[in-house]
Amino acid sequence: MHSHTARVQDIDMRWQETGTGDPVILVHGIPTGPALWRHVAPLIEGRRVLAWEMVGYGSSIPEGRDRDISVAAQAGYLAAWMEAQGLSQAVVAGHDLGGGVAQILAVRHPEKVAGLFLTNAICHDSWPVPVVKAVAATGSLLKHAPDGSVRQFMKLMFSKGHDTEAARAAALEVHAPQYEAHDGAEAFVRQTQSLDNADTRAVAEALPRLGIPARIAWGVEDEFQTLDYGERLARDLAAPLRRIEGGRHFTPEDHPQIIAEEINALVREVDAAEAPETGRQRIG
Repeated sequence: MHSHTARVQDIDMRWQETGTGDPVILVHGIPTGPALWRHVAPLIEGRRVLAWEMVGYGSSIPEGRDRDISVAAQAGYLAAWMEAQGLSQAVVAGHDLGGGVAQILAVRHPEKVAGLFLTNAICHDSWPVPVVKAVAATGSLLKHAPDGSVRQFMKLMFSKGHDTEAARAAALEVHAPQYEAHDGAEAFVRQTQSLDNADTRAVAEALPRLGIPARIAWGVEDEFQTLDYGERLARDLAAPLRRIEGGRHFTPEDHPQIIAEEINALVREVDAAEAPETGRQRIG
């Protein structure tokens, strides 16, 4: 994937991109970035795949200083970025916080979302999870902790969220350097203190009325976003739910083949729904 930057709303917004065709937008969560999708993106068939970086996360951590980086605000930033890139409509996929961003975007800007894919995503009142609440509540302590504390904290999150030790170690090496290169503990505290489930509760009642193609995939053993919330989203969106047996939270890294299969299936469903009698219309 190739990295790109564009100035949008006086913010340097970043994304990684591969492929050509109609757009599929991938949105990560905490404490990750676009690289969360590094194994999924190459498996998405015949599409322009754009892994968008939330403002104040990943290499965009500096852009989060003195800005609203709540989940609801991220949906607004994503909409503005889509407009700036000439993306009138896309299939949108989200994991963790990115799933909340995708839900809010679909409700507030339904014309922009052709299809919705969610995997182990926040929704309703499922978040913030206890470990994140603890960081938000004791942020001053973490800010003044010794160097390396954020890496240790991320190691704890990944140990609970990944299926294997190898996956945990790989995720730590991919995502921790973004914090270490910028504010470190201060950035992580800033992110956690921006989180409020009022953002997803505000759009929850509108989800059943979206009426767009949607699919859900869920790691059954997720301790952060439990399966009952995946089942609830499946009911809300009238969407099929693919249960990933033994899967934990970070499904795009642990089960990229399954995640890509579900996104590809959603794309085909979107194509079929939008195809007029004389041929398919592009959604980009």
